[in-house]
Formats: sequence, C-alpha cells, structure tokens
Amino acid sequence: MRDGFGREIDYMRLSVTDQCNLRCRYCMPGGGASLPDHDQVLDDGEIIRLCGIFVSLGIHKIKITGGEPLVRNGVVELVERLKKMPGLKSVTMTTNGLLLADSLDRFIKMGLDGVNIHLDTLDRETYRTLTGMDGLSRAMDGLSRVAAGGIPVKVNCVPIRGVNDGDLAMMADLARDRIQAVRFIELMPIGQGSREEGIPIAEVKRNIVEAYGPLMPWPGTLGNGPASYCQVDGFRGKIGFIQAVSHGFCEACNRVRLTADGYLKLCLDWDLGIDLKAMLRTGASDSEITEAALHALEKKPGRHGFNSTGAADRNSRDMHRIGG
Repeated sequence: MRDGFGREIDYMRLSVTDQCNLRCRYCMPGGGASLPDHDQVLDDGEIIRLCGIFVSLGIHKIKITGGEPLVRNGVVELVERLKKMPGLKSVTMTTNGLLLADSLDRFIKMGLDGVNIHLDTLDRETYRTLTGMDGLSRAMDGLSRVAAGGIPVKVNCVPIRGVNDGDLAMMADLARDRIQAVRFIELMPIGQGSREEGIPIAEVKRNIVEAYGPLMPWPGTLGNGPASYCQVDGFRGKIGFIQAVSHGFCEACNRVRLTADGYLKLCLDWDLGIDLKAMLRTGASDSEITEAALHALEKKPGRHGFNSTGAADRNSRDMHRIGG
C-alpha cells in the first residue's frame, strides 16, 4: 500500500503495552507514567485481527515494541501467532533485555527474526541514573544469551549530552565480535526527550574514529529501518547511525505505528491517525476498517517537524506510548 506521497508502506511497529520495567528519563515522566486501564489496551484477538488486515494490504514486516513488550502477559504466544500469519515475512522485537532470558528458548524455536536491545551505556552507575534501576547485568545477560542463541541482534543507543558522552566508544565495541550491529540514534525531541540535549551523529562518529580508526561506509541494509552503516577494521559487526534530527530521511519512510490502545499513528512526530480500537469495538467489518485505514494513510505527513515549534497536530504522547 502507498501513502499520499507515493511511499510504499510495508512495515508496522506494533506496540503491545505502554508499561515498562525501566523509567528511562527521556522516555517516561519522572514521577512515573499514567497508564491506561486494561480494557483500553487491545487484546490478543484484536491485535491479530488488525495485523491480518494490514498484512492483506501489504505490511510484510512487524516489529513488536512497547513500553517493554515482555511485561505483557502472554506476549510470547502473541508473537508465535504472528509468526504463523500467512504473508508476514518478518517478526522482530525491540526490548530492554531484562526479561529476555525467560522467553529466549521459545523465541528461538518459533524463529523470531531479530531482536533489537535498547542499551545506552555499559557503565552500571550511568545505567542506574538513566533508567532508575540497577539492571545492567540482567540486560547484558539477555544480550549475551540471545546472541549465542543465533537470533540476529542489534543494540540501539541514544547519545545524550552529560549522560553517556563518555560511553559511546565502549558501546561501539560491542560490534567487534558479539552482535550484528550497534546503532546510534539521535535523540528525538518527543515527550521527555525534549528536556535532554542529544549528541549529533557527526560528533558520535568523531568519537568512534578517535577510538578505533576510520569508519568505512557499508552499502548494505540490516533490517527495516533508515540506518546507514559503516565498517570498522577488525569488527565483525557494523556500526549504524540513525540521523533522525540532523539529516531527515522522511522521503523514504516505509512505516506506520499501531499503539497499544489501538491508534494507527502515521508518523512518530505527529498525532495524525485513526482510532481503530473504536472501530473494532463498535462492530466495524474488516472492509470498513480497511477503507478507513487507507483513507487515513493518504494523510500521512511528508516529513516530521522536529525542528519546528508551535505547529498544530504535533505529537502529544511520551515515547513509551508510541512504540518508538
């Protein structure tokens, strides 16, 4: 399916919960998040029905997100149902890794296509300061186990001024021989993220070059996203960069988002979309939902507004309620 700008949309980020077992300062409010009641969140049957509709429209890749997806009861069974859905070519997951070891054997058996582990530091105290929890050892255990289990692993790191500035070269070193890629993502001014100062990718690159030598452009792709990749001499894995703020890539956007409360969100930075949960629960047919989704997709914005202020319809959700 295509949006109003002719972009092919074949990838959906599916948030299964707003809840998380961490309290990352650029993601959740400091006093904790106001979470929706259980009946406001899509149940498994509703998720499968909507995913089936979108697969029939041309969505071939789904990434399970949250919050932290592994805190949702029954999420392993839900992922297994998606893996068996005809026409769906790739099911991957983004997680903080803390609960990954508990479900890893089942993910390996069902053939989960990839895992992204969000990890911003390898320093225990920085991790505690950033996330509100002393959980680095559990996150690293999850990372090590999934990598050993044969599922492709990427690490996502958000560089933040005054927080993990000194950890970036150490993070890049994870790609030396353990994982598929370490990706540095520019901090987006969304929700709590607007209160922090991100570090531009150009500065991150200089930091890595100083530590390990030249970054050699690598022309391949790894996964569904807009990252550009480089190779470092002596590294088995790649170093990736997602320059959402300094160098927009909206002209090639291929995705939509389905939030845990059933909102089809057309762009990370805008509130534009449609409430599909309301349609489900008022008896809409699959054809009616299909028509409404396609009509909404025509209004997908041409680009984000990270560098604008005061614009109408800007995103009003914190990151944990979007799915990243």
